[in-house]
Amino acid sequence: MNTYITLLRGINVSGQKSIKMADLRESLEHIGFQNVQTYIQSGNVIFDTDIEGKEKIQDVVHAVILKDFGFNVPTLAVTREAVESILEANPFTGEEENKLYFVLLKSPPEKSLVDQFNEMQFENEDFHITNDCVYLLCKKGYGNSKLSNNLIERKLKVEATTRNLKTMEKLLEMTTRD
Repeated sequence: MNTYITLLRGINVSGQKSIKMADLRESLEHIGFQNVQTYIQSGNVIFDTDIEGKEKIQDVVHAVILKDFGFNVPTLAVTREAVESILEANPFTGEEENKLYFVLLKSPPEKSLVDQFNEMQFENEDFHITNDCVYLLCKKGYGNSKLSNNLIERKLKVEATTRNLKTMEKLLEMTTRD
């Protein structure tokens, strides 16, 4: 069995694409996923499956949501190891935890787009781009940040979804089996 963390983008936000987590868990269990857990209402799902490969997982979860709920929801799957690596590589350790955000990228951005993005500057904000994550330090909070998920997707031309440090740590904790 493989354990995956699947992050859904844009559900249960301002009444849009409303999906109850209990219904989502039931849909995923119905297709054979095991130990399905969700964390908060923003689309964080952990499960075990025999399916291998994050691309395949993304396709399966996307198709289930489209079929069962009628929503086209961007879906990003990662492993426990990937989340561990992202957290360990955080260039902003030592900063206030509530100022740290992780924009997980569905695919690596082109180098030329990264170079262009790195030329940008944002007051009270800092960032660091890797192949799988844009690390954000939002000194005035993410809600006041110019460095939004939409901006990052548009400039780097990749699908992405953002989580705060607390959520990333909780998802990692939830993948630990006794």
